[in-house]
Amino acid sequence: MHILVAPNAFKHALDAKEAAKAIQRGLLASKLSCTCECFPVGDGGNGTCRLIGDRLQGKIVNTPVKDPLGRPISASFGWIDHGRTAIIEMADASGLHLLEQNELDPLHANAYGTGQLIKAALEIGARKIIVGMGGSATVDGGSGILAALGVCFLDEDGEEIMDLPFGLQKLHAIDRSAMDKRLQECELTILCDVTNPLLGENGAAHIFGPQKGATPEMVETLEAILQHYAAVILSETGTAISTMASGGVAGGASAGLKGVLNAELVNGIDYFLELTQFDKSLLKSDWVITGEGSIDSQTLQGKGPYGVAKRAKRFGVSVIGLAGSIPMEIDDELSHYFDVLLAIGNEPSSLAEALATTSQNLSRVAMQLGNLLAGLRSSYPHVHADHK
Repeated sequence: MHILVAPNAFKHALDAKEAAKAIQRGLLASKLSCTCECFPVGDGGNGTCRLIGDRLQGKIVNTPVKDPLGRPISASFGWIDHGRTAIIEMADASGLHLLEQNELDPLHANAYGTGQLIKAALEIGARKIIVGMGGSATVDGGSGILAALGVCFLDEDGEEIMDLPFGLQKLHAIDRSAMDKRLQECELTILCDVTNPLLGENGAAHIFGPQKGATPEMVETLEAILQHYAAVILSETGTAISTMASGGVAGGASAGLKGVLNAELVNGIDYFLELTQFDKSLLKSDWVITGEGSIDSQTLQGKGPYGVAKRAKRFGVSVIGLAGSIPMEIDDELSHYFDVLLAIGNEPSSLAEALATTSQNLSRVAMQLGNLLAGLRSSYPHVHADHK
């Protein structure tokens, strides 16, 4: 029996690679005679581009950039496709993890450093740039990225606005005359892991602002800034970014890059699986095990395990989903994609304890699954467990 182990990250506990190894350990420790392939996946969230680079044997390019508060740091991006494609993890330069809790300030934090990474990729000849936007510390509508690429945000007096995003309250015009011309010949793709729009109750400020340190008052200020920003972009470029699907990714950075640079916004997991040729591994597999911190109805909105399960079903491969949390009642749509859903918790525990024991819990449940499959094959030899 060959099992494809393809989890997403278990947020705040394990990255996707660590989760895959934990599941593999459990399977190999079980009574089941099996082979495993670890194929950790990403849906555009933090770590996705690193997984792409690992899978496609990319090189790492280091470059000095600014962190979300403008301090100098070193960040890196991946280099694949024989030196034609750069894969950029926004969090490497503009991530939440770069700031202490008392430094979180989405009114003044911006993603200028991510723009510097894009510029560095252009400098060495990138013809295509893929950006994963998970884990950012910013709600700047991508203004920081654009500023690093030569876009000037001007107030009514024609003065450049430097304090991004707070200063965008005075935005009057966008000057693209000094924008890096190499962008015109470069394909820019944004991997999106959520479908939230830029504005509104489900938008960048209201949903993601608090995660990045915004108080209720800050949320309202950020919402007003992004609303004004969207209106100026519409006036300048003719592109409406207010309600487009996935415009709220990374504090609206996806919307800003779409509106000013005409970046392509794509479903992160589908793009990832296509780029890494996931189907080739599926064709060799009898079972797929996937998972992430929570699997529920929201998973079906484009999260990693859903993308994995959807592709597996095309090839008639059964899917087991492991998660820290699953619904009390599994609805029909979830059941259509996941043959088995299992919560990995072992006993009543606090969230902190559950996060700390995620690796052990994944290995334990995987071992139990392996033992169950081995027992079924032994007890019912006329029922062949493999699909192929």
